[in-house]
Amino acid sequence: MLKTTRRALCSIAPPDLLAYVAVHGELPEREAAVRALTTTAAIHSQRSVMGHLIRQLDLKVGPMIGFGVTPGSRLTVYDAKNKGRSFLPGVRMRGAGEPAVADVAVNQAYDGSNTTYEFYRNVYGRNSVDDEGLELVSSVHFSTGYDNAMWDGTQMVYGDGSGRIFQTGALTRALDVIGHELTHGVTQFTAGLAYSKQSGALNESFSDVFGSLVKQYSLKQTADKADWLIGEGTLVPTLGTALRSMSKPGTAWSGDRQPAHMKDYVDLPDDEDPHHDNGGVHINSGIPNHAFYLAATTIGGNAWEVTGKIWYETLTRRLHQTAQFEDAANATVDVAGQLFGQPEQKAVSDAWKGVGVLT
Repeated sequence: MLKTTRRALCSIAPPDLLAYVAVHGELPEREAAVRALTTTAAIHSQRSVMGHLIRQLDLKVGPMIGFGVTPGSRLTVYDAKNKGRSFLPGVRMRGAGEPAVADVAVNQAYDGSNTTYEFYRNVYGRNSVDDEGLELVSSVHFSTGYDNAMWDGTQMVYGDGSGRIFQTGALTRALDVIGHELTHGVTQFTAGLAYSKQSGALNESFSDVFGSLVKQYSLKQTADKADWLIGEGTLVPTLGTALRSMSKPGTAWSGDRQPAHMKDYVDLPDDEDPHHDNGGVHINSGIPNHAFYLAATTIGGNAWEVTGKIWYETLTRRLHQTAQFEDAANATVDVAGQLFGQPEQKAVSDAWKGVGVLT
């Protein structure tokens, strides 16, 4: 018998951020936050079901999408025409290898998906999020002034932003946001980390790690030159500079509660209250995020080459659905030793000790 899972609000805008704005913002900001929360809750019911079907029943995404996929196509971008999920994916605008169109958001979604695809292919030899060449489908202009972007289990969905929480157009121009959300697809097809408490925080952290690495790879930045911010410049300036900081968790936006160390772990219930963030999945992800930052900056060079490879191997081959922080820490330490050697293994071990996960 097929079990059903309670929907998980897994998207780039943390529910606790939207809940914070819904309480502390001015009336237009509060209204935008409530719209984003309700719209996200509706669309993510599909993501929860899709994740279960794909992993537990070993089904393929393509035949279930409904609008079909283009055989051999790497990616396609659609215009949702500011309509809801019943209209997805929308009107086809641009496919793989086709020239740019007049719509800036379409081209940004195309470029971001293509860059993320090439990052995973060139760096880790991965063929799309499922490693079997799944077409990356994106829909821009979802709903009206929608303050969120997400991987819904089958495709990418982008709102335009209301200008009250996210800057208008910011979600398609932020490469790390696109890399983050598509990495949820990679996790869906590999570790399948349950979206609750520590396993959910690891789910979010792996997306932050590879979202940042996609951006660093694109900019050809070494670890010491990267900003280690997720979604820098996407929020309206009055709210904050970014969604998260991997180098300084808890400093990205005005209500940021991210800890950098286990002594400050935020123990929250996993319930329907957006303030609780599915048991703190976006909040406590600051701890493994900071561990990656410490390891990457200690090892040095291009973070995607050594530290990123350790984390990729761990995500795709070593973790189970309910993995905890200590499981991820031990696995990355083991992988570092197997793939590289004692210096890298010590750097990874010291990083997890630095955030209080290992002793």
